[in-house]
Amino acid sequence: MLTLYLVRHAKSSWNSPGIDDRLRPLSKRGKHDAPLVGKLLYERNEVPDLIISSPAKRAFSTAKKIALELSYPEDEILKNELLYMAGIDDFINIMSEVPQSRNKLMIVSHNYGITDFANHLSGSSISNIPTCGIVRIDLNSDMWVNAVKNKGEMIFFEYPKKYYS
Repeated sequence: MLTLYLVRHAKSSWNSPGIDDRLRPLSKRGKHDAPLVGKLLYERNEVPDLIISSPAKRAFSTAKKIALELSYPEDEILKNELLYMAGIDDFINIMSEVPQSRNKLMIVSHNYGITDFANHLSGSSISNIPTCGIVRIDLNSDMWVNAVKNKGEMIFFEYPKKYYS
């Protein structure tokens, strides 16, 4: 069995309206929420074997903050250009290249692609994965290349606002 964690990047800052979209940093809330998600995963013993992130600053910063909470080495986080505004086929292509020795994969990307892909794999009908939201999908397969439509089971869907009091 394979485990896939799909993470939407944490909340980004809009303080510099003219900045290139790929360079937008995390907002104060985003800097708070990403470690919160990492701690939640750590407490559940949900630690990926591999993290692949969009190269956009807000996504990669999210991946680094989550990885820190999981004691996952920052220098082992892979960047993949396809994850910047990825569609379903891009996610499938990336997963098909994951070594079979890695059974737990985390992908950090953007909406709407991340929500569409979660629904595609699990047959769910999530309307929107919010910023720093995470979906765990288990795939009844031993090969990433076999991840196909409606073949996964959504195990959980978490997001930081569920934990605000």
